[in-house]
Amino acid sequence: MTSRVHSVTFDCKDTYVLAKFWSQVTGWPMGEDDHPGDPEAVVLPPADSGASRLLFIAVPEGKTVKNRGHLDLQPQDRSRDEEVERLIGLGATLHEDHRRPDGTGWVTLLDPEGNEFCVERSAAERAATGG
Repeated sequence: MTSRVHSVTFDCKDTYVLAKFWSQVTGWPMGEDDHPGDPEAVVLPPADSGASRLLFIAVPEGKTVKNRGHLDLQPQDRSRDEEVERLIGLGATLHEDHRRPDGTGWVTLLDPEGNEFCVERSAAERAATGG
């Protein structure tokens, strides 16, 4: 027997603000019953995608250290660099830039509550450079 990952859960201060940010990042809708001030909020993947939902739970303490786990994003319809600019426009901040002169590498961003996540090259960019 095996288990399926049902949710990837984020502890946060403002569930609605963080869920709204990740909804815009992924293009997935928030739960219909999610409202500002709720103790939980969810971002729902397409039903046929097999992806896990993103769950946001309010906790009283703030983030104090580096995440032990994080999401790696791969743009689907734009380049890595275009996606980084889009995400910064949504409220992410640049944390570490690991892009190399040959076009490889990734960018580590922070979401509005300081959680790290990475933006990789798109599949098209990988195919164009053989990896």
